Amino acid sequence: MSKKPTIVFCHGIWADGSCFSKVIPALQADGHEVISVQYGLDSYVEDLATVKRTLNRVSSPVILVGHSYGGATITGAGLDERVVGLVYIAAVAPDTGETVQSQLNKYPTDIFTRIEVADGRVWLRPNGVEFFAGDLPQEEQKLVWATHYAPVADLFEQQKLENVAWKSKPSWFIVAKNDRTVHPDLQHFLAKRMGATVVEVESSHVPMLSKPDVVIDVIRKAAAAVQKS
Repeated sequence: MSKKPTIVFCHGIWADGSCFSKVIPALQADGHEVISVQYGLDSYVEDLATVKRTLNRVSSPVILVGHSYGGATITGAGLDERVVGLVYIAAVAPDTGETVQSQLNKYPTDIFTRIEVADGRVWLRPNGVEFFAGDLPQEEQKLVWATHYAPVADLFEQQKLENVAWKSKPSWFIVAKNDRTVHPDLQHFLAKRMGATVVEVESSHVPMLSKPDVVIDVIRKAAAAVQKS
């Protein structure tokens, strides 16, 4: 493969595509085409469809990068033949017959004591940000809360995958060692199960905001690996 892969980012809940703003410029400067998917967290099927529409707007080959719930979207959308690699950031990654919720239930974390369900959506309370992005400066934590986007209440129960991309595509996994949203033990389990190349980082659930250089480095190594393949 002579062409540099396109990097497509997929965000988690309580976020949108701008959560990757600290890592996108460096990858663009490297010469990668980069786009961050903006899906609505209204349904898993529609989120996958939005990723597919995004793939239609960029050149292939593509590396999909998923943070948190975004790991579930790249697990489904990564089956597309244009996708040549997967990068998981403090993410979930269901197998066939699993949901995101069934994974989280086995490894409970503090964050779900700081949420509120209203109008059919799951909102993060202001005091929940410490469990989500506690290693960011206070000003940035306030910004995370002010811009957080609430998912539909049953989003984590909607995964009904007949096949998963990590069984056939090379994968990398950034494990956030101080994560209080997706348990680090769950991250290690998922990374081992998929045979991913693992990089650990001392960070909260949002290493792309608190440790962007680590995330950039992993994506660069993933891009170099798929170019050699």
